[in-house]
Amino acid sequence: MRLKPHGDPAVGSHIGLALVQNVTFSEGTLEIDLRGAGQQQASFLGLAFGVADAKTFEAVYFRPFRFAAADPDARSHSVQYVAWPEYTSEKLRKDTPGVYEAALQPAPDPAGWFHARIDVTKQKVSVSVDGSVRPCLVLDRLAHREGEVGLWVDSMPAAFRNLRIQPAR
Repeated sequence: MRLKPHGDPAVGSHIGLALVQNVTFSEGTLEIDLRGAGQQQASFLGLAFGVADAKTFEAVYFRPFRFAAADPDARSHSVQYVAWPEYTSEKLRKDTPGVYEAALQPAPDPAGWFHARIDVTKQKVSVSVDGSVRPCLVLDRLAHREGEVGLWVDSMPAAFRNLRIQPAR
């Protein structure tokens, strides 16, 4: 599936969501294959969960254009967790730098498909990429919402396949 946001991408966050019908999620495991636009285009893509509406959700998203950046600081912004509307990427980066985002080691091909696994508990969110046994991001969960699950983009289109949702039992 390809997802493209609507509207003007020059106006800050420009979110597109494609929600999975008749599925609610608060804890469990989400897995998906994703592909952004490579290093040439600033694509932001991931999964939203606990979605109440277009402005109230948690999300884990990736910036493929940062995966192989020469600058280590830029690379450290490859994957991020947010909990809108309270905890935007700007607020988290300002208040707790380096806690809610990380680099990916090894870095996937910025223009290729990569696999993400997101484990969500009441207290933690853990993100692994391409089958790594060591998560690239482990953090305290900032919101605990039950809501819909959806594909998430900001500003640019992205491609998704093989979504798997496994709620906690």
